[in-house]
Amino acid sequence: MTFRAPVRDLAFALSTVGHDALIARAFPELDADTVAAVLEAAGAFATDVLAPLNRIGDTEGARYANGAVTAAPGFAAAYRAFVADGWNSLSAAPEHGGQGLSKAMELAVFEMVHAANMAFGLCPMLTQGAIEALDLHGTERQKRLVLPKLVSGEWPGAMVLTESQAGSDLGQLTTRADPDGAGGYRLTGQKIFITWGDHDAADNICHLVLARTPDAPPGVKGISLFLTSKYAVNDDGSLGARNDFRAGSIEHKLGIHGSPTCVMLYEGAKAELVGELGQGLPHMFVMMNAARLQVGVQGVAIAERAFQQALAFSQERRQGRTAWEADGAIYGHPDVRRTLMLMKARIEAARAICLTTGVLCDLGHLADTEAERAAAKARAELLTPIAKAWSTDMGVEVASMGVQIHGGMGFIEETGAAQHYRDARIAPIYEGTNGIQAIDLVGRKLRAGDGAAMQSLCADLARTAEALAAVPDLAPVGRRLAAGILALERATDWLLANGGTASLAAATPYLKLAGDVIGGAVLGRQALAATASPRFSDDPWLRSKAALARVYASQVLAQAPGLAEGLMEGCDDLEATGAAALAG
Repeated sequence: MTFRAPVRDLAFALSTVGHDALIARAFPELDADTVAAVLEAAGAFATDVLAPLNRIGDTEGARYANGAVTAAPGFAAAYRAFVADGWNSLSAAPEHGGQGLSKAMELAVFEMVHAANMAFGLCPMLTQGAIEALDLHGTERQKRLVLPKLVSGEWPGAMVLTESQAGSDLGQLTTRADPDGAGGYRLTGQKIFITWGDHDAADNICHLVLARTPDAPPGVKGISLFLTSKYAVNDDGSLGARNDFRAGSIEHKLGIHGSPTCVMLYEGAKAELVGELGQGLPHMFVMMNAARLQVGVQGVAIAERAFQQALAFSQERRQGRTAWEADGAIYGHPDVRRTLMLMKARIEAARAICLTTGVLCDLGHLADTEAERAAAKARAELLTPIAKAWSTDMGVEVASMGVQIHGGMGFIEETGAAQHYRDARIAPIYEGTNGIQAIDLVGRKLRAGDGAAMQSLCADLARTAEALAAVPDLAPVGRRLAAGILALERATDWLLANGGTASLAAATPYLKLAGDVIGGAVLGRQALAATASPRFSDDPWLRSKAALARVYASQVLAQAPGLAEGLMEGCDDLEATGAAALAG
C-alpha cells in the first residue's frame, strides 16, 4: 500500500493551534509559504525514501553478531540521507548548527517520518532529546565538541536508563560510575531496552547514561547523568579509540523490528559527567519529556498509516450490498464508514493536541512576558502526559480498527495491516508507561497551583464550546463539548479533594476523560476554521472537518459524563479483591 504524507492535514492543524501567531511573534524567518515548503519536502522524503523500507525493516529487521549491530537493509543509507538533507536539525539552536525552527514544525515533520517508518524514526527521535539535555546541562566541552554533531545527526544519541531489576523504578539502578582520577569516570554495568544503542548507520553514537558514583546515596537521589560515546572524542573533535562498551544482544520483539533494541554492556567505558552529581534524574527528564511528546506523535503517525491503508482497502474491497457505493466497495457499508471517520477524527484530535503542546513549549521560552511564559509552561506540562498517553492509546486502537476493516485479510501478515498494530503496541509502554503518565497527571501536574492549569484550560475550552454553539451546523458539537467540560471539571474537583489511593485508581480514566474532551475542543476549532473559509461549500476536504467534529462529538464526547461518574466511584472493590479471588 502506498503511503501519502498528510501534508495538507498537518498544515491545517498547525494553523488552528496557534502556530501562525507563534511564528509571527518569535520566528520572523518563518511564514506560511516556508512552512508549506518544509512540510512538502519532508513529506516527499518520508514517502520516497523511508516508506519503502518499512516492510523490509519488519520482515528482515536489525541483525546482531559478535558484539555489533547491523541496521536493517537500507536503513543506514536512509539515515545518512536524512542527515544530509538537514532533517535532524530543525528546531535546534542556530549557535549549535540548528535551523531554529519551531518545536511544532519539528513534531509535524517527525509525524511524517514515523508514519512512513516508525522503526527508523526512533533513531533521530531520541537524538532530539539528547540535544535538549546537553543544551541545558552539558559542559562547555560537550557543547563545543558533541552537541553540534548531535544537532546535525552525524552522531545520533541514545537514552540509556533502565536495567533488568529496575524497570520503571530507576531508584534500583546499579550501574557504577567510578572516578578515573583525571576528571572523568568509568562506567560499569548492564542496561536493557536501549533503542538504537548500537548500529552501523553512523560513525559514532553518543549515550546518555544514568549511573551511581561509589559514594552516592541509595534511591533516585544517588543517580547522576553521564555522557559516553562509542569512540573517544578528542579535543580537536576527531574520533579516537573504541570505547569499552558494546551490545550484548538485541531483543526479539512484537514489532518495530527495524529498530535495534539493545542490551548494552559497559565494561569500564570512559564517560563525562553531565550537569551536577545526584541530579541525573532531573537532567534526564529533559530528554525524557522531549521523548514523551515525540512518542505521542508516534501514536498519531502509526494511526495515520493504519488509517490510510484501511481507507484504501475499503475502496478496493467489494463485498455484499452496500448502502452508499454502487460498485459494492465496503466503504459504502455504514459501519465501515463510521469506523473510518472515527479513526480519522481521533487522529486529527491527537495530532492537534501534540502540536498544541509543541507550540506551548516554544511559548514557554519565547513569550513576551514572564507571566505568559509561566502560563505556557504550566499548560505544556499539563498536556505532555495527555499527549503521550492519550495519543498512543489512540494509535493502538486505530491500528486495531484498521485490522478490523480488513476483516480476515487484516490478520494476515502479507497485507501489512498487522504490522501497524504490532508496531503501535510499544508506544503506550516506553518513555514511561501510560499508567505512569496518568499518575504524573493527577499526582503532580494537576495539583500544581491547586489545579490552576486545568481550570484555565477548561475556561478556554468553554469559549470554544460557546463559539460552536453559535454556528447552526456545529451546535451539536458545542452542546456535547460543554457537557464534556462540565464532566471534566467535576472529575477535577473530585481528584483535588481526594488524594491517595483513590486518585491513583482514577488516574487512567481521568487522563482518558481529559484527552477525550480536549480532543473534542481541538476538532471543534478545526471545524470552525473550515466553515469560516470562503471555499468551504466547494471543498469536500474542508467540509469533512465539520463532519469529523460531529462524529467525534456523538461517538466520543457523548461518553464523557459517564466516564466522569465512573472514575469518582472510588476504589473499594480494587482494594478488597485479592489476586486469589481473581484466580478462582
